Amino acid sequence: MKNSVATFILAVLCLLPLPCLGECIEGDCTHGRGTMTFPGGEQYTGDFRKGRYEGFGTYTFSDGGRYVGEWKNGEQHGQGTFTYPNGEQYSGDWKWGEKHGHGNYTFPGGKKYTGEWKRDQRHGEGAFSFPDGSEYVGEWKKGKPDGEGTMTFPDGKKYIGEWSEGERHGYGVESSPEGGGRIGYWHHGSYVGTDRKKQKK
Repeated sequence: MKNSVATFILAVLCLLPLPCLGECIEGDCTHGRGTMTFPGGEQYTGDFRKGRYEGFGTYTFSDGGRYVGEWKNGEQHGQGTFTYPNGEQYSGDWKWGEKHGHGNYTFPGGKKYTGEWKRDQRHGEGAFSFPDGSEYVGEWKKGKPDGEGTMTFPDGKKYIGEWSEGERHGYGVESSPEGGGRIGYWHHGSYVGTDRKKQKK
């Protein structure tokens, strides 16, 4: 507990995000361009302003993660790319340390999301594609398909309609390349027919 209090006090004195805890090993780490290292093995190389990360720079984390891009007042802000230790990668807009705006998120297995973000979550218009060829294109809310969207499957089947919290929910049309399909209402992923009253239960 004492260590936590001491760290908090030091953080306040240093004016977060704590560049004063690092060691400037090259260049000007106050107002210019330099390289700063930290006890845990992390490192920042880039622009500084008033002792904070400001401009363009690269931050390498102790777990192997790395951010390359723009900074403002010590936080990721603007355009940047974050590569995670597991191989996942986000490239796009940042706002005060969070994914916010438009960006691409790729996974090692081939999955990919391209679209809008809000406070670190998929939110707005976006497309999520899978290695098997299936793809969801439409609205997102808090990281999940929510609103109007289209899901296309590897076998050519397609669902166009409403979604809620990642599931088909509301009115939609399901079609197949061979013909036929279903038109009506879905309730949390299950088709309930053409009677809207059943969907609301």
